[in-house]
Amino acid sequence: MSIPVSLEKLRAEVERYGRAPFLLTVSDDARPHSVSVAVAWDGDALAMNPGKRTRANVAARPLVSLLWAPIEPGGYSLIVDAEGSLRGEGDAARVLARPTRAVLHRPATPETVLKDGCSADCVRV
Repeated sequence: MSIPVSLEKLRAEVERYGRAPFLLTVSDDARPHSVSVAVAWDGDALAMNPGKRTRANVAARPLVSLLWAPIEPGGYSLIVDAEGSLRGEGDAARVLARPTRAVLHRPATPETVLKDGCSADCVRV
């Protein structure tokens, strides 16, 4: 189950979830790479200071995601997709992640799935 979070409301959600998400990048061998980071807003981007491998991943493949774990058991995770870039050079370079989309997500539970396999918040098209 996913609930879209508008970019206008994202600052409030980041504040609610805290300043320590996981940053997800893709390595040269196409494997996911995740690191815990501390984030702070820098204009419309989330800024962080990850390590060398993460900075190299962002430079080569700028599409990144940030993931906050649920605040309470069974709650929603906050997932933010972003366009990453580097500011600065060498070990002092910071990663800036400009959000492009955000959702609150949790797995569907048996109570929320209807008999046709659709959850209660499905939108039929």
